[in-house]
Parts: sequence; structure tokens; C-alpha cells
Amino acid sequence: MFFGATGDLAYKEVFPALQGLVQRKRLDVPIIGVAKSGWDLAQLRKRAHDSLKHHGERPGKVDEEAFAKLSQLLRYIDGDYADASTFQRLREALGDAKRPLHYLAIPPSMFATVTEGLAAAGSIDGARVVVEKPFGRDLASARELNQILHRHLAEDRIFRMDHFLGKEPIQNILYLRFANALLEPIWNAGHIRQMQITQAEDFGVKGRGAFYEEAGAIRDVLQNHLLQVLALLAMDAPAVHTPDATRQERTRLIQAIRPLDRSSVVRGQFRGYREEPGVAADSGVETYVAARLAIDSWRWAGVPFYIRAGKHLPVTDTEVLVEFRRPPLELFGELIPARSNHLRLHLGPDVRIELGVRVKVPGDQLVGEDVELVAADHPTGGRPPYERLLGDAMEGDAELFAREDTVEAQWRVVDPVVGDDITPLYEYDQGTWGPDEANQLIAEDGSWSVPS
Repeated sequence: MFFGATGDLAYKEVFPALQGLVQRKRLDVPIIGVAKSGWDLAQLRKRAHDSLKHHGERPGKVDEEAFAKLSQLLRYIDGDYADASTFQRLREALGDAKRPLHYLAIPPSMFATVTEGLAAAGSIDGARVVVEKPFGRDLASARELNQILHRHLAEDRIFRMDHFLGKEPIQNILYLRFANALLEPIWNAGHIRQMQITQAEDFGVKGRGAFYEEAGAIRDVLQNHLLQVLALLAMDAPAVHTPDATRQERTRLIQAIRPLDRSSVVRGQFRGYREEPGVAADSGVETYVAARLAIDSWRWAGVPFYIRAGKHLPVTDTEVLVEFRRPPLELFGELIPARSNHLRLHLGPDVRIELGVRVKVPGDQLVGEDVELVAADHPTGGRPPYERLLGDAMEGDAELFAREDTVEAQWRVVDPVVGDDITPLYEYDQGTWGPDEANQLIAEDGSWSVPS
């Protein structure tokens, strides 16, 4: 069953994921939608069809044969999450289900209420529970939520979802690093000068001002998505190929990240944000964040990691730049840019891998120029992230989900700078790369890479 069946997340992501699972014959059990909207089953089915028409695999065209199967699996229970009778009806609808999956596609503030309601009705025994990010609002609330879940569920039955980990380009980071012997010998502080991660969006909050007032860029993307990307970029190889071995290495890496402080963070807000519906007239919430992070490990000692994310930037792109150190001796008497040797990973919407090298310019002189060799250029493929993750959760595969200690380690990194009054907030114009103060943050190590 999934809670929040009439919400925005269900409309944009969950119904297309369920349709994909049906098409691939991975889903043939009843799907019970739960919400408080005054709807009936017919309205939910219509909502699902509209979802597939606008957000399905082929927008504008619905696989009607697969939808007919999905439609027959759908059930609907309308009720208040604070009402015990809602969960009694859920218990009856589950029948003799032995291992139900409860997906909480609802605001984090409702996680505890729903979990307690399921437990009181006897619907959580043997069940798995999927919870959406953000998991808590800070370290203290994340710990409290973990305690609530653990009253009723063992850790191996809790699936903390971060849909970034289900994306094909993000999975490719892990594969690229450990399937190619040429990278690992130079993947350390001796050969890498710095790394940058940029998640840029050329749009705003898209009418979700009330949600963004509760989140902001630090909670929305830095604490979860981008720290997980950093973990994949910097983690050690797992000793064995098992789901928990990979999660263990991601967690160890995040635990080694030094907590942020005021001097290592710049927050920004695009001009016009405060006029968005649902946004306070004096809002101090950031729509942009830039951070300088350090990893206290032998592999990465002294290497700065820069992360920035923001809305209403010039482009929509997620990019990783790995800048290699220059050769120890310049043989040709040139002034060579520091970023001459690099690896650039575009993680979406375009998927490209580019290697920056220096080559000789034709002629009699030994002078060169910087070029980028495109190692791979292909459209995003594979299963959509929500389809991949929900399918994995149904099968009990936790590799792409966060453990309790992982989430708490992520909060430990950002906790010192979470809050509107802890660090200054700088305005920036829409269509720019954020406030000038972000350039000052990185100045001693160069400049931000501009996604192409």
C-alpha cells in the first residue's frame, strides 16, 4: 500500500513506477492507495491514467493494456491518518498478506503518526516500510524518527529512499570507478587537486513554495542527494559485492566528512522567491547553497570538495568535475591552466563522460591546447529511479537505500549550519550562478566549473 496516493509525488513518480513494474511483470499483487481527499476508486484510477499520460514512459501515450492490469490491482481507502478507523480498514484490506510493503509518500512530519497507526492495527508485523526523504529536519529529529520506527521494525525492514541512488548515471559512478583499473591508482590526494559537484536547475520552486519553506536547499538536496554522490565518488571499494558491503563503505566515507561551519557555507535566495505562493514575505530559506567540505581520511587528506546547488541558475545540469594535479615538472615553459587535466561526469539530463587533456598544437613549436575527449555520450536509459527502488524494496534488496547510521552521519555533516539564522543569506538574480560570495568561497582553489 502507499500513503499519499492523491499527492503530487504519486502523480509524477509513483504511478509511472507502478505501471513500469506491471509492464515488466514484477508486480501482480493488490495496490492499496491511502489518502484523505474524499475520493473513490474511480477517481484514483482516473488520476493514475492522467499521471501516465503526462509523466509516463512516453508522455501523451498510455500503454492501455498495461494500465488495465494496473487498474485492476488498485484499491483505495479514504481516511485521516490520525483516525484509528482508517488503519482498521487498512488491516481488513490487507487480508492474509504475509509481507506487505508500506510506502510513505507523505510529508516526513506524518511518518511517526502512520507508523504508530499501522502498528496499533496489527498491520506492521512482517511488513517492510519505505520512507521518503528528507528523513527528519536535523540530527535530533532523525534520531527520534529512527527510534519510533525501531519500536516496531527491525533495521532490515526499513527502506529510507533517496531516489538519486536509483538513477542510472549515479549508479554509473560506482561502476566507472571500480570496473576500470586505470582510475583507482590515481584516485587519491596524491593525484587529485579538488572535486566539484554542481546540481543546477534553471527553474524555481514550481508552485511548491510551502514545501520549500520547510526544506530549503540544504535539507532538500545537500544533506541527502549530493552527499550520497560525494560518497560514491570518494568511498573505498567494498571488500565483497554484497548490498550491505557497498552501503558500509558509503557510510564510512560520510562519517569521515568534517562537519560544516559558517566559514565553509554560502546560502543564497533568488530574487522573487518571497513572492511565490506559500512563501513568507520575510523568508530566510535558501534556494542556493555552496559548501566546501573536507574528508578526514588518508586517501583524501588536504583535498577540498566543493558542492553547490541552486534554483533559477542558467542551466539544468548535474555535473562532477575531478581536477587532477599538474605534472611535477613543466617541460615546455608554458603557463598551463590548473584545470588542464580533468574528468567531467555529466549526470543528467544529458549523460556524458569527458576527459580533459592537453595536446600539441600543429606546428614547429612545442605548445599545446586543452581539449576534452568524449569518452561516452548517451541518453539516460535503464529503469526510472522510482521503479527501480520500489521494485528493490518489494524484493527486500536494500543496497540503494540508506541505513540508520548513514542518515545520521549525513545530518551530522550539515547540522551545524541548518537554520535560517546561522549563516548569512545573500540574494542573487535569476539566471545567474548564485551570489558572488560563492565565488569567494572557492577562490583560493580556483573557480567553479561551468556545466556545458
